This record gives sequence, C-alpha cells and structure tokens, in this order.
Amino acid sequence: MKQITGNKLFVKALKEEGVEVLFGYPGATTIDISDELYKQNNIDIVLPRHEQALVHEADAYARTTGKVGVCLVTSGPGATNVVTGLATANYDSVPLVCFTGQVARYLIGNDAFQEVDIVGITRSITKYGVTVRRREDLGRIIKEAFYIARTGRPGPVLVDLPKDVMCELGSPEYPKTVNIRGYKPNTSVHIGQLKKAIKVLQKAKRPLFLAGGGVNIARADEIFTQVVEKTQVPVVTTIMGRGAIPTDHPLFVGNLGMHGAYAANMAVSNCDVLFSIGTRFNDRITGKLHAFAPNAQIIHIDIDTASISRNIQVDIPIVADAKEAITKMAEYVTEQNTDKWLGQIQAWKEEHPLNMKDRKLMSPLDIISEINRQFEEAIIVTDVGQHQMLVTQYAELNNKKHLVTSGGLGTMGYGLPGAIGAKIGNPDIPVIAISGDGGMQMNIQEMATAVLEELPVILCIFNNEYLGMVRQWQKLFYGKRYSMTNLKSGALSRRTNGEEFPSEYVPDFVKLAESYGAKGIRVMNKEEIAPAFEEAKKNTKAPTIIEFIIDPEEMVYPMIKPGGTLEDMIMDC
Repeated sequence: MKQITGNKLFVKALKEEGVEVLFGYPGATTIDISDELYKQNNIDIVLPRHEQALVHEADAYARTTGKVGVCLVTSGPGATNVVTGLATANYDSVPLVCFTGQVARYLIGNDAFQEVDIVGITRSITKYGVTVRRREDLGRIIKEAFYIARTGRPGPVLVDLPKDVMCELGSPEYPKTVNIRGYKPNTSVHIGQLKKAIKVLQKAKRPLFLAGGGVNIARADEIFTQVVEKTQVPVVTTIMGRGAIPTDHPLFVGNLGMHGAYAANMAVSNCDVLFSIGTRFNDRITGKLHAFAPNAQIIHIDIDTASISRNIQVDIPIVADAKEAITKMAEYVTEQNTDKWLGQIQAWKEEHPLNMKDRKLMSPLDIISEINRQFEEAIIVTDVGQHQMLVTQYAELNNKKHLVTSGGLGTMGYGLPGAIGAKIGNPDIPVIAISGDGGMQMNIQEMATAVLEELPVILCIFNNEYLGMVRQWQKLFYGKRYSMTNLKSGALSRRTNGEEFPSEYVPDFVKLAESYGAKGIRVMNKEEIAPAFEEAKKNTKAPTIIEFIIDPEEMVYPMIKPGGTLEDMIMDC
C-alpha cells in the first residue's frame, strides 16, 4: 500500500467527513496543507481577512446548516487569533473542528518563531484539544475530532498539527469508526424520570415551559410546538431558545431574563412547575439565584450532565438529547386546564406590553417591524449590544425565520462574519445582519470577503454614535458620565476647551461600502426604511450596507436592575 503524507491524509479526511467548505487563512506551518487543498476540487475554500472572523464564519455556517464548521489557521498569531471565536462557539454549543498549524516537534518548547501552546491556551474554551505527536495517529485524531464536535453537547475541538508530522509519510487509511474510551455521550431518555416529570407537570396549576438554546440546537422546534399545543402549557424562552416556538404563537409569553418581557419574568416568578429544556440557567436569565422561580418545582432536561443543578438546584433531572426527550414526551402528555393561568399571563401582558415609546424619529422597532413585514423567510444574524436585545424582543421567528447570535459570550464583531458564514451555508435564503456602529467596525474588513464571494447579505447598522449598551448603563446607573462610549468624539473627548464634537461620523459607512465594491444606503427617517430594503433586495451579487441613523437616547426596556430579581424590572424612563 502506497504511503502518503499527512497533508494528503488531511485532505482525504475532510472529504471522508463530508466537508464542503473550509474557512482558512494560510501561513508558514500550513503552507503544505494549502498546497494539497489547491490540488482538489471537492472542498470550497473561503479566505477571510482575519482569523477571528474566520471562526465566526465557520460558527454561523455550522449553526445554520447543522454541519460541522471547519477552520484552518497557521501557528502563533494565527492560532491565538481564533481564541475569541472558539470561546464564542463553546458557550453556544456550536460544532467546530479548528486545525492549527504548529512548528516542527523538535522546536516545540524552544520559543521558536510563531510557536504557542495553543492547546494549553484554549483548554478551558474547547470541548477537546490535542497536538498530533505521531503521523500514525493523525487519521484517528481527525476522525475523533469530528465525532466529539458533533455528538453529545456540541462544541469546538482543536487539533494542532506540527509541520513535520504533516510532511511525514504514513498509511493512507482513514478510520471508518470511532471508539473513544471514556467518551460515551448519552442521548437516550430515562423513561421513568420522564414519566415522573410529566406527572408533576400535569398536576400543576401554573405550569410553564422554559425552552433554551438546546431545543434549537437539536432542531426540535416542530415537535416542541406540538407538545406545547397538546398540553396548553405556556412557554418562555431564553434568547438562544427564541424561535423554539413561533413568536406569534398564542402560548408564547416572551423571553425571560435581564431584558425579558414583563409577563415572561412574572410567569417564571409565579409558576408552580418550571419544565426547562436545554438551558444552562446563566445569570442573565435568573437574576438573584435564591429568588428564581421561588414557588416552583423545577424539571431540567439537558444533554450535558454538568449543566444540571450547577446554577439552579433542580427537582427532577433528566440527561437526554432535547429532541429525543420531547419526542417521547409527545407520546405521554395530555391536555391540561390552564385557562386561569393563561388569563393571569394575559393580564401581565396587558399591564406592561412589550413595546417602545412612539417617537417622531425613526426607532429600532420601525426597522425590525419592516424586516418582519418584508421577509417571509430569513436568517437574522446579530452583533452584540442594544440592537441584539431589541431583535430578540421584536423579531418574528418561526420555522422559516431563524436567529443567529452570540448568546453565551456576547461577542462584539460577530454579526458581519456570522452573516457571511450563514449565507455561504444557505445561499437561497435571505441573510440579514443587524449590528451597531461599534460592533460592525470590529470585523469590517470582512466586507472584502463578502464582496469577493458575491454574497448578497443585507447589513443593517444601527448607528447611534455610541457603544449603546454601555451608554445605557452609564445613563441609568453612572450619573450620565459617558466615559469611553462616544464613537464620534475621538481625541476631542480628552479636550477641556469646550470644542464641539466633529459633525461627521468616522467612517462614512456608505463610502466605505462603496470602496469595497458593495452598495451603501443611509436612512434618516421612517419613510426611507421600506425603500431601502427593497433596493437592497435587488442587489443580488454583492452585499448592501444600510446605515440607519438612530437617536442615542433609545433604550432597551424592560431591564432588570443590577443584582436584582426577575421582578426588579425598570420598565421605562
């Protein structure tokens, strides 16, 4: 049997794993891999402009297709630049396999040029990380990497590839199966525990479903909606769980948590059974732990054993894949009389409806409402900040409209590359990115990637001239001392002679779009919103930036006070 190099086996492995797209940036330690990739035609290679953006693109590709996202970067700074993207994927349970180049084995530990211990650096933010020390282990390790990334609770896996290992000759065989001692993820449902949970649910007078991101990751939204309709039990969601049930469904109450709907937070605080599926109960949804769902028995289904009772002590734990568990639930649940409870929830909705103050000026709600109206099918990708919270409050989501966002880590700069990855994976579905003027500039260089890949993504910039979410905290809790948040001021913020800020914002996003070969539109008032989207939809071979000029005083409400409970909500001011 003819031996081949590790570089050739690498390309063969990707084909065997069904990889269609690789997001890669080259360098000295991976140049031989790049050369092998040049010789094949089965895998599309996307060349971004920065390694952080590269991982975000692979991340959104994975989230929206259900496939494993694949990255390739060089050693040293190439590897360290992927840290933020790996942490983003880790928190949100995204299946990625990230290959990093490494210096030759004899140089490891000698502070060689572009050498870092990337496995050590990323140990706490990857599901698994390993340096390939022997050529004969290469195939097995790659096979295991893909298996680990996509099974159990999905997550990023890092494989470090020393240059000399990859040049070494060895067997051309790629394993067909995986058998990892100590890694046997459980997906099946303990029927006894599930029946116990259902019995508790059906005895409840004020039952409530809490759907987290695990429901969407498992692609269990349709069967979950069936269970909800069968039981007539209302639903709240986390931000990552939004869309697990259509947002216009009569049994959907809203998001809970820091910027959750009043009715959703009150429902959690007053329910007697909280049936939770696929959530980590992080601090953004719980508020003060001792006051979270104080009157409720808590049931928790999660594929990750470590997530159960870590933050919130639960009464009935069930370790299982969300879709398998919900599918089994559908066989056993029956309709419950929740009319009185639903009436109370409706009263809370009427007491404090989720809405923004009507203003003469264009508001974010006007823009999001127009997106809801114009797009029957879409993938909406957000950056992080006020706009993200507003999208999770007001965007209509269902089986044709999906949300992609950095929930666990809250990574600014995710929006634009995320939109690119989503569009590459879903070329026939409209992709809309919504970003602030701050977040958009963190990976603005990816406009080149979008243009060269001919991706007609619509990039909405909510330009309020500030880092809006930090400014909101400064307004409410720091005496309106807007330190380090005015993106328009620049060096003038340090001057004390009373000079005014410049009248022009830097950069001019319309001219910037045009310099990349994209289309740029600036929208100043409500009447221009609909025509701007209509114009953007005509641009089918390149991205379009729509810059919306937003009042800096626009705020995100409701908002839980720092250190407060779910009932300590600021409604508006």
